[in-house]
Amino acid sequence: MITVAIAEDHQSLTDGIHLLLEYEDDISLIGQAVDGEALLELVRDKEPAVILMDIKMPKIDGIVATRLIKKEFPDIAIIAFSMFDQSSAVSQMLDAGASGYLLKNSPLEEVLNAIRAVAEGKEYFDASLDIEGLRKDAEKTKKKPLLSKSEREILKLIGQGKTTSEIADLRFTAVSTVEKHRKNMIRKLGLTGKGELLRYALERKYKFE
Repeated sequence: MITVAIAEDHQSLTDGIHLLLEYEDDISLIGQAVDGEALLELVRDKEPAVILMDIKMPKIDGIVATRLIKKEFPDIAIIAFSMFDQSSAVSQMLDAGASGYLLKNSPLEEVLNAIRAVAEGKEYFDASLDIEGLRKDAEKTKKKPLLSKSEREILKLIGQGKTTSEIADLRFTAVSTVEKHRKNMIRKLGLTGKGELLRYALERKYKFE
């Protein structure tokens, strides 16, 4: 039996997947979460074989959640389930450890195919995605830092709990300059707000020490 958990805050979509899986003899839905923190609790409690992971979630986004889960439970297979088809989103999920990527406008039957594939240790990607091209782009990106030197230094200070004003004082620069760097980092990392930037800094802190 393939046990599945869903991380998704759109109830109608979750209900549709739940109904789909209900009639499958080899797949069992064992839980759902509407944010990243709740998902981590669910995973630690029930250890599903496969997770359908939304990228844009409250509290902890899907990229960070994927990285944390794969670090703690490397055998759990994760399928990104998102509206975003941008190369940056796909690349970041692959880099975090996802085994598949589906768009939310895909036929629900594709969800079944993806679940069964990743449960067998395979990869599964939406047919509309140029995965080989994305992999090549990701390799090129890895050769040069995503963030500038100043951004990496500021991210390290954010991870240390410094406020924007404190960072500006430490770097002898204007608060507006630090704010600009924050906005640039949020955009580059595919995040949605300052809170997610702090979580990213904490989760990746070891890379800046």
